[in-house]
Amino acid sequence: MKLNGVPIDDTFAEAFSMHMNRTLITAYDADWARVTACEATGFGTSVIMSPAEAGIECVLGPDETPDGRPGVRVIFATAKKKHLEHQLIARIGQCVLTSPTACAYDATPNPKETYPIGKNIALFGDGYQVKKGPIDGRVLWLIPRMSGTFVIQQEFGRVKGVAGGNIIYCCKDIESGMTSGKAAVTAIEKVEGAYAPFPGGLVGSGSKPSSKYKVLFASTNELFCPTLRAVVPDTQVPLGCEFVQEIVINGLSEDAVAQAMKVAIEEVCKHSGVMNVTAGNYGGKLGKYQIHLHSLFT
Repeated sequence: MKLNGVPIDDTFAEAFSMHMNRTLITAYDADWARVTACEATGFGTSVIMSPAEAGIECVLGPDETPDGRPGVRVIFATAKKKHLEHQLIARIGQCVLTSPTACAYDATPNPKETYPIGKNIALFGDGYQVKKGPIDGRVLWLIPRMSGTFVIQQEFGRVKGVAGGNIIYCCKDIESGMTSGKAAVTAIEKVEGAYAPFPGGLVGSGSKPSSKYKVLFASTNELFCPTLRAVVPDTQVPLGCEFVQEIVINGLSEDAVAQAMKVAIEEVCKHSGVMNVTAGNYGGKLGKYQIHLHSLFT
C-alpha cells in the first residue's frame, strides 16, 4: 500500500489502557492559555520514567469555553488509577494556579469517577476561598490571588483511555523528518480526544520494552537507529535514510487514537524526503489494542 508514493507497511501499532483526565485551561489570551497548557503538561512524555503522559489535545475559541475566554484542552494519563488524582493536584496547583489569569475546568466526557481537585486546591485561599454554583452544571471554587481570581471546578473526572498508538517513519534527512513531524502534530490537534505526548509531540528516542542491563526495563530501539544500520543485522533503516521519526498518540478512545494515526500518516506522506511509514509493536505482548495501518484507509 502507498500514499502519495510513500509505502505504508502492513503492520499495527500496539496500544494499551491508561487512566485519563481531560482538563480545559483558559486565560486572557490564546497565547497565554497555550503557555500555561505547555507548563501543566511538562515532563509528560513516557511512563517509563515520567509521572504522567500528558499533552495538548486541542485549542478552543472563546465561544467554546465556560468563561468566554480562549482555552486549551489537555489530557493527563497515568498507568495506575491512584496516581491520577495526585498528578491533577500537582500539575493544576503548581502550573495553572500560578499562571496569571489562567483558570481550570474539567472536560472529561462520561467520567467513571471524579476527584475533588478544586476543593483541595482551594485551600490555597487560606480561608478567603468562595464556593459557587452549580453554574451551568459546574460547582466552582474562587480563589484570590495576586493576578486576580483563580476559578477552578470542584470535581475532575477519570476515564479509561488508550495509549501507545504510534507511527514510525524513515526520512532522508533531519529537515524532512522535523517538517513533516511538526505538521503531523498540528493535524493531530484537530482530532477530538487524541493527543501526542513527548516534546512537541515528537519522539526522538523510540524505545523497546527490554534492555541488556537489569536496572532498565526499556532501552533504545536499535532497529530504527540510522547510526546502527551497519551493525544491526535486522535493521529497519533503509539505505539513504538518515533520520527516523516516531509519533506516539494517546486518546480517550481507540477510535480517537486510530483517527489521529490516520491524519498523521496523511500529513507525513505529503512531504518530500519521507521514505516509508511503519509502526511499533511487540507481537501483541505489550497491550490489548492493535491498530492496523492499512485498516485506517479501508
